[in-house]
Amino acid sequence: MEARSHVELPSEVGDVFDVFVNGVPQQRGVDFDQVGRSLVFRTELANEGRLGFWRWASLFFGIAGTYRRDDTVDVVYAENGRRTVISLRPTWPD
Repeated sequence: MEARSHVELPSEVGDVFDVFVNGVPQQRGVDFDQVGRSLVFRTELANEGRLGFWRWASLFFGIAGTYRRDDTVDVVYAENGRRTVISLRPTWPD
């Protein structure tokens, strides 16, 4: 079974919207599918997750940065006649 990621659309997002992953436009039916209020991506998206003590300490003291993959999903939609962007974090189904 292939790994898939999904995001839940907030209630304020209507039926017409554009989706971007890390700034790259995504196409419905090609890159993702909409199932109810969820967007199910056909590829696995990464989430950096929590920083452990040593990684946090190295960031705090300026020793090293964090270079883990951290994907964001931006949804652009119209709200009161204005384009609005909301950034969402990917999750994984159980």
